[in-house]
Amino acid sequence: MEVIPSPLHSMTRGNQMAMIIRVLQLSILALYVTATQAQPYPSKPVRIVTQVTGGSLDLAARFIAPKLSERLGQQVIVDNRGGVTSMEQVARAPADGYTLLIASGSLWTLQYMRDNVAWDALRDYAPVALLMTSPNILVSHPSLPARSVKALIALARARPGELNYSSGQSGASAHLAGELFQSMAGIKFQRIAYKGQGPAMLALITGEAQLSFPNAASATPFIKAGRIIGLAVTTAQPSALAPGIPTVAESGLPGYEMKAIVGLFAPAKTPPVIIEQLNQEIVRALNTPEIKQRVFDSGSDAAAGAPAELTAAIKSDMATTGKLIKELGIRAE
Repeated sequence: MEVIPSPLHSMTRGNQMAMIIRVLQLSILALYVTATQAQPYPSKPVRIVTQVTGGSLDLAARFIAPKLSERLGQQVIVDNRGGVTSMEQVARAPADGYTLLIASGSLWTLQYMRDNVAWDALRDYAPVALLMTSPNILVSHPSLPARSVKALIALARARPGELNYSSGQSGASAHLAGELFQSMAGIKFQRIAYKGQGPAMLALITGEAQLSFPNAASATPFIKAGRIIGLAVTTAQPSALAPGIPTVAESGLPGYEMKAIVGLFAPAKTPPVIIEQLNQEIVRALNTPEIKQRVFDSGSDAAAGAPAELTAAIKSDMATTGKLIKELGIRAE
């Protein structure tokens, strides 16, 4: 029987030793990688990047961070970085589950309003959980005679271009809700733009503006006080955040829907097992009575949705708002 010599036999002793050392090095590296991959997640603090301190996204982060810390056994840090900065930072972060982003509509609508946006909402982020949703409310100053959506549309048609509405930042939900209403109703309001939702609400309360589409948190205290009139909510279904107020769709504009969406995201290519673990713990946290109530009191509904639900909500919103923004030529301020 022919004996085939080992490759080592044809090498010099020095080459043999070099190969043995290289094999040992590769073996040690493989053991290290295996041990690292086997290390349970999380093994260090997790950071949730969000926007301005005190805003709705910051509040969402601070609602879930303590509960998530308890569930994960690691500190969860809320890191306020500002709008565009927070989005860019997380898109470029390692896909290891330690850097997360809480964001709303600007994450997926800014690409329609600004050139050279450095991220794509569907490509550069992995959805983790649908956190919260919130309606806007169509409200009017008491001096406006219309007391329903049908009456308002009729009044606007009888007085084309005379009625006005106040809103804050271009492209924000209050602005887009007003523009979608006009587009679907075939009417035209004059928009009075302000630097934020606060001044826009003040303009309505003082009678400087006749209409507005603020979020529930901004509108409901003044509706309850009788300072403004709640005509309709912008969601497809009535909202407990605006008790007794019908939807726009059922009040004269079928098919109308607009809501604010807040979600948690990780960098794209984050391992699915980490996404699943985070989603499970966040859903548990949001479903506790304490957190549900805190979210409700802030003017939103706890959604506690799966990654697929967040993706579906974003795609639906992009189909509506993206088309609207492009048709109207809305640009970011």
